[in-house]
Amino acid sequence: MPALLLIALATASPACVARVSDGDTIRLCSGERVRLLGIDAPERKGSERCSARSRARLKHSPNPSWCDFEMGERARAALTRLIGTGTVRIERRGHDVYGRTLARVTVNGRDAGEWLIGKGLARPWR
Repeated sequence: MPALLLIALATASPACVARVSDGDTIRLCSGERVRLLGIDAPERKGSERCSARSRARLKHSPNPSWCDFEMGERARAALTRLIGTGTVRIERRGHDVYGRTLARVTVNGRDAGEWLIGKGLARPWR
């Protein structure tokens, strides 16, 4: 096994997930908020990113607001189901501007972000 892969496996720790906030954010039992690295899922109803002000501000962003509320609920439900299937591991990579931990999240070795993208419930973060 390549040395870099061994380091990545050694730093991924099992996690207790308290709840799934939306299609790209979870809250751990410790209270830590974790944003899935490298993806963007649709927003849920009530998201600040979907306010008229935020939508105008993000209009020309590489990641404009994605305000498909029905799909946002489907993404959240799918991530909740996936997390319920096995061991969740968190590979922390830093923090975003909102103080959330940015991390690769896997369930039984499956990358949760890539899985959501494959289901059409998220897109790559640009």
